[in-house]
Amino acid sequence: MPKKKTGARKKAEKQKLRQKNIRTAKENRDIVEQPCNSSMECDKCKRIQKNRAFCYFCQSLQRLPQCAHCGKVKCMLKTGDCVVRHPGVFTTGLGMVGAICDFCEAWICHGRKCLAAHACTCPLIDAVCVECSRGVWEHGGRLFKCSFCNTFLCEDDQFEHQASCQVLESENFKCQSCNRLGQYSCLRCKTCYCEDHVKRKGFKYEKNKPIPCPKCNFDTMSTKDLSMSTRSHKFGRQGTGPGDDDDDDYGGGAGYSGYGYGQSYGADDDDDDDYDPNDEDDSEDDDEEEEESGEEGKEEKKE
Repeated sequence: MPKKKTGARKKAEKQKLRQKNIRTAKENRDIVEQPCNSSMECDKCKRIQKNRAFCYFCQSLQRLPQCAHCGKVKCMLKTGDCVVRHPGVFTTGLGMVGAICDFCEAWICHGRKCLAAHACTCPLIDAVCVECSRGVWEHGGRLFKCSFCNTFLCEDDQFEHQASCQVLESENFKCQSCNRLGQYSCLRCKTCYCEDHVKRKGFKYEKNKPIPCPKCNFDTMSTKDLSMSTRSHKFGRQGTGPGDDDDDDYGGGAGYSGYGYGQSYGADDDDDDDYDPNDEDDSEDDDEEEEESGEEGKEEKKE
């Protein structure tokens, strides 16, 4: 029989498991909780922005810089891994700064671990907004990730994008390769796949794990579990625009202008514009001459 575990052994295993969970949670931390993406208020212009080395608006320096890796604003280590030694002295401000990150545009403290690890593990390395294609250096706001397609979003486009993210590119829920109903949907490609076409030949799928999209390798989800909607088009005469209130011909005949409806006839307008009172006298003389010639013709017939 196996030996019974002692209390110290159980405590050690529990502590080991907890430390493992803490390390895993730190790696999978949300981008909003990262120190390099935290909110910062400028000391001079009082504008709220992303944590950065210099103010985005007035280019002023912060009084208490915050490290983009560990998030501290004051180094209190007496015998730590600081590159700049300060025994018995607590450092703040630029005395704590060691570098500036090229990706997140924020200060890095002079700790050896932060200087060596942050440049490789910065969460904003490829942080470009999917809507406006702006990076960290081009806008002053924070960066977020869409809860559906897991792409980067700036502070200006996050709400509008997430409100319209669950819309398919097609007009129905059918599979892209066949005519059957798509049971799996990719929120990044905005396409549906049936159970036969969502899997690729020669690819090993893990059990009890979401099936990756055959196009972009993003995890697909069941269509019935999502509030997916299809792309819609507005047909008809709405594009021509409404007419005046006085017109009763559905927009002044704008929709039928190509067929001659709703158009003014230029010949009648020209006759009205070129009106001359002398023309009436000429027309009366012509009528009298016609009447005289008609009477003469009648007399000749009688004879």
